[in-house]
Amino acid sequence: MLRLLALSLLVSVLSACGFHLRSKIALPSDLGPVKVSATDQYSPLARDLSVGLKAAGAIPADDPKAKVATLDIMSERWGDRPIALDEQGRAQEYSLRYAVVFRFLRADGSELVPQQVVELSRDYVAEATNLTGATSEREILADELRRDMSASILRRIDSVVRGVGRPGGATVRSPVPPAP
Repeated sequence: MLRLLALSLLVSVLSACGFHLRSKIALPSDLGPVKVSATDQYSPLARDLSVGLKAAGAIPADDPKAKVATLDIMSERWGDRPIALDEQGRAQEYSLRYAVVFRFLRADGSELVPQQVVELSRDYVAEATNLTGATSEREILADELRRDMSASILRRIDSVVRGVGRPGGATVRSPVPPAP
């Protein structure tokens, strides 16, 4: 009896705060086949986005030359910036930054999601005496940032398609800031 009361209390608290599970992303029913295009044909981000779109119900494009909807990864940039120095002026802590410029076009060339930038960053410690450990930590963070970037881009596509936060579902164009 006590467990049932605790469970019902938990459910009511979660529903009162607006909590709800994420559903898969929404894509227009008339979208047709979709391809992911990137400047680097072996981009791990493009691969992750292809998998995410397929999981959302998108039909992968079979013919690379056919006119299909395109998620265009226009630019991917990585950067490390020192954020803490030791007493000898050597960098001890860095901020790893990852910025992607993308847009999503329908098969007819019209914009489904206008060009926009997503930038993510993570901080990590890199001791000057242990370069091997710092390199592997950076690689792990880069993989995490790439997965987070893929999820972030798919959420942006979903919010535009669903018209979240905009009256009448109008799309707001976001300006593209200069590359980092």
